Amino acid sequence: MLGTPLKGNATRIMLLGSGELGKEVAIEAQRFGVEVVAVDRYADAPAMQVAHRSHVIDMLDREQLDRVVRLENPSFIVPEIEAINTEYLLELEREGFNVIPTARAANLTMNREGIRRLAAEELGLPTAAYRFATSMEEFREAVAAIGLPCVVKPIMSSSGKGQSVLRVAAEMERCFRYAIEGARGASDKVIVEQFIPFDYEITLLTVRSKDGTSFCPPIGHRQVDGDYHESWQPMRMAPAVLAEAERQAAAVTGALGGRGIFGVEFFITGDKVWFSEVSPRPHDTGMVTIVSQSLTEFELHVRAILGLPLPPVESLGYAASHVILAEDQAAEVGFEGVGQALAIPGTKLRLFGKPDTRRGRRMGVALAFGADTDEARKKAEQAAHCVSIVNS
Repeated sequence: MLGTPLKGNATRIMLLGSGELGKEVAIEAQRFGVEVVAVDRYADAPAMQVAHRSHVIDMLDREQLDRVVRLENPSFIVPEIEAINTEYLLELEREGFNVIPTARAANLTMNREGIRRLAAEELGLPTAAYRFATSMEEFREAVAAIGLPCVVKPIMSSSGKGQSVLRVAAEMERCFRYAIEGARGASDKVIVEQFIPFDYEITLLTVRSKDGTSFCPPIGHRQVDGDYHESWQPMRMAPAVLAEAERQAAAVTGALGGRGIFGVEFFITGDKVWFSEVSPRPHDTGMVTIVSQSLTEFELHVRAILGLPLPPVESLGYAASHVILAEDQAAEVGFEGVGQALAIPGTKLRLFGKPDTRRGRRMGVALAFGADTDEARKKAEQAAHCVSIVNS
């Protein structure tokens, strides 16, 4: 049964993380009459602007997190970012709170060590070779074992923060320091990964619901400095390669358990599929589904959370997304060129409403249809570049 918002029988979702992805989840939840409470570390975050109530706390702080959970008593706790005290989520779940998809999933995927050991060592999925290091001495040993070039990342981070490719030994100290400084929380451990010269990379949105496990059409994407820059759907893949990606996605999401959508990332080299990462929530590359699918990744997530039926997802055509990034720091921002962007046939925009900005911060996304993915990508890029972010 679904209740009525702001009444005693309300079905209440608490979003831990209230950025652009959380905003879309909040909107979809409210379409089903769900009461939404948005939580983040800063005021006026995008999802807070459409939620019934909001709280500003440090979500890594157990006491602050406990206070808002006890105050709101949510039907569902829905993590939308990594920077959360996931050890406390495990406690809440044992107490009877419903953490989406599970507290174990949130805990393991926040830490690259946990998810990599699950995928490679427990499930036997193909992954890049890896080592962990907590000191410069261990880091040098890890690099020697993996070889150059290699990828260096904090074990706890998001959106490419702290990630770099180490190509020459002279850059070792810089890469190690960059990874430590880019970590979420107080982590002092980095992961050193084999560099895989992939042909392309994909996100396979995988949905676990009361009806079982299902998949959206594969999403191709391109990263810049470890962060999503553009995505397109569907990504053309050989049937056997897609089937192997689906097998691996089903294995890792099945091990994590629970209900909801997972963004499972893979590198593809020829007919070889390498597991990369998994996020137990809507994925930034999946913003393309706002225009590309009959049900967006956000609606799929909410339906799965609420235990509602999931009809087969239908493709609406070739589509693409392209980020709109800020170039400077500003306390208040405005947007110019919106009309220009929307004058391009088959385009849409989402401006996230973030209260301030800094260089490289994602402030919006351009979406476009095309006769094929190449045309859709060109139109999305053109529309994104029409929009200028100005200090107002």
